[in-house]
Amino acid sequence: MRNILVFVSLFLLSACMKGKKVDLVVHNAQIHVLDDQNSVHEAMAISNGKIVEVGPERQILNKYRSDESIDAQGKDIYPGLTDAHGHLFSYAKQLLAVDLTGVKSMNEVVILCEKFASRNSSSFIVGRGWDQSLWNTKELPDYEAINKAFPTIPVCLYRVDGHAALVNKALLKKAKITATTVVEGGKVVVINGEPNGLLIDNAMQLVEKYLPVYSEKELAEKLIEIQGELLQYGIIGVHEAGVTQKELKCLEHMIDKGQLDLEVYAMLMPIQENFNFVRKKGIYRHKNLLVRSFKVFADGALGSRGALLKKPYADDVHNHGLLLTSVEKMSNVAKFCLDNHYQMNTHGIGDSANALILKIYENAFKRNSDHRFRIEHAQVIDPIDFKKFAEFAVFPSVQPTHAVSDQRWAEERLGKERLKGAYAYKTLLNQFGMLAIGTDFPVEKTNPFLTIHAAVQRKNEDNQSLDGFLKNESLTLDQVMRGMTIWAAFASFRENETGTLEKGKNASFVIFENQLESTPIFEQNFAWKTFIKGKLVYDAQSL
Repeated sequence: MRNILVFVSLFLLSACMKGKKVDLVVHNAQIHVLDDQNSVHEAMAISNGKIVEVGPERQILNKYRSDESIDAQGKDIYPGLTDAHGHLFSYAKQLLAVDLTGVKSMNEVVILCEKFASRNSSSFIVGRGWDQSLWNTKELPDYEAINKAFPTIPVCLYRVDGHAALVNKALLKKAKITATTVVEGGKVVVINGEPNGLLIDNAMQLVEKYLPVYSEKELAEKLIEIQGELLQYGIIGVHEAGVTQKELKCLEHMIDKGQLDLEVYAMLMPIQENFNFVRKKGIYRHKNLLVRSFKVFADGALGSRGALLKKPYADDVHNHGLLLTSVEKMSNVAKFCLDNHYQMNTHGIGDSANALILKIYENAFKRNSDHRFRIEHAQVIDPIDFKKFAEFAVFPSVQPTHAVSDQRWAEERLGKERLKGAYAYKTLLNQFGMLAIGTDFPVEKTNPFLTIHAAVQRKNEDNQSLDGFLKNESLTLDQVMRGMTIWAAFASFRENETGTLEKGKNASFVIFENQLESTPIFEQNFAWKTFIKGKLVYDAQSL
């Protein structure tokens, strides 16, 4: 039997030597094309960064020859994954600051800040990632502990969702923030007639100009680290949710220096310099960087009670949340996007915010039925509004790990009845027919296998809750993979280039180390090899 197998292998290889020359042949694989037929093939030929053909092993090895080939050892191959909502620059800044992700108490926050200050001789302390829901308390913290530890050095510590900041007295004084300071779309929290150090949503802008400014070199070094983290999971692209012109230039420079292989779909912040950029450049492409969308904030986050709700919070009956951008301004951005063939991607968490966005998008649909305007998060929807996603062709962009992270306190914020319209990914998919799926890193981890676990099993990495959180809104594995590949491509106008492993598309794919599946108990996986446009960008065997 072994002699027969050797003969067949030699025959196939000799046949391959006589075929059409290509750059790379991948064979002995389970290639999930993710086309409409759900095709699975054994081999593919690649040339000039494009897929020449995908098909049965014998067929591909007979028709093509190459100097390089990969025996995939029967492993699963999928189109390279795209994180459809991430924050590269926020993550880079978090790595440059005090990383407060996962801290269990305010005391631990102070200790980490003190260690950072001693290592960096810093005259300003910035931290990111704290989450009071991990501290066995329902209430947001105040500045007492950081005032005591840092009476003179300004301190600014961002909550994990990026929608609240805890600052000390020194920074409040520097920014001239008092109990009477009023901010549209934001809140300076006042207790007993004095600010308590909490700045919610747009109030954070009051201190931004005083924060340390990181150099392009510092940011680029961290972005390279982040790229390595993403590639190890098979993530080949990111929809970067909100950039300035300075950040756009950083990405361009990194690409020109050969430092950035990731496909980046950048959403511009709705500021004047970006509007001017679009008027001058239109839809803009710079190699693996594509710019044709704006990121707008309708409201805040549930965790800091800034999400805009139709009825008050169940655990804060005098609070409906915040509208961060007026309806007039959002409508103007929508018109600008339509006039310039751009996409509008609006952050919508609360049911009231989502209803307002859907109304604006209704008008967009009347002008262009293929506008592809997105709602980022689409987190809490009034059931009467779900049908509008279908009626007005609104693209839901969701992050399944938010559901299982928020499950500790979501019902307390929303109440049981309103929870029926929350984190409703299956319902949204049934309405629109597609979902763009991401993580919102660094709010959540970049790990796409946690995304799969959260979407299919409705559990976090500790496999909670046991029965799955709002299990009736589960997705299938195939749906999640499409949300991170072909549907993410549709959500960025790139479905003709990437997202499936069909002939003529980019040869951007991942070979997974282990079989890709979803099980009730979380199992980690990694990329074995990751390719972008036919170029090997990650190889586990070389580590």
